[in-house]
Amino acid sequence: MPSRSSPIITDQVYHVFNRSVGGVPIFVGKKEYHRFLGLVEYYRFCDPPVRFSFYNRADKQLKLSIQNSFHTSERLVSILAYAAMPNHVHFVLKQEKENGISIFMRLIQNSYAKYFNIKNKRFGALFQSLFKCVRIESDEQLLHVVRYVHLNPVTSFVLNSVTELETYPWTSYPNYLSGELYSMVQTDDVLSHFKSIDLFEEFTKDQVGYQRTLAELRHVYLGSDV
Repeated sequence: MPSRSSPIITDQVYHVFNRSVGGVPIFVGKKEYHRFLGLVEYYRFCDPPVRFSFYNRADKQLKLSIQNSFHTSERLVSILAYAAMPNHVHFVLKQEKENGISIFMRLIQNSYAKYFNIKNKRFGALFQSLFKCVRIESDEQLLHVVRYVHLNPVTSFVLNSVTELETYPWTSYPNYLSGELYSMVQTDDVLSHFKSIDLFEEFTKDQVGYQRTLAELRHVYLGSDV
């Protein structure tokens, strides 16, 4: 089992990402994306009362009761941004509890892998064993990493244009624009650096061409699509 060379520090913000074993597709339709983001929303809290699979099958009243219990629960992580891609995932996370990021990633990856393997009659690991984790050391770096994460579907040519990103539900970008999707995303830290949503949009879209070029070069020379 590989080990991490440096600790993940509580109250610090990190760019966290991982990909599937062998780069195989892990999200092939809306149902898979919804399942994964449901896990993300559920397991960001400390000590969920039941497994997500039980919660997901529960009736409306029980689900509401469990959701209400989270209002007083501590969080493992705060989610500042995310992008779910066909064969990898990106997060910008603030660790709220000791080992919070590691616990969060273990829970969502293991839970999704079990779901995916059962659904596809598959066995074995789905994600690479050690997720990547890079500490964000400045506000400027935070803004650039959030932009990078949000543009990932465009620069990887999952989407044809940046305009499509505005309604693309598998990143937190639409949440930044309207706040109407997943309430799990904490947008205040990033948006506080912009006087308006329009300026945030302009900042995000400004680097599309440049980031696409970098993505193409990385794929050609390094064989990486993360």
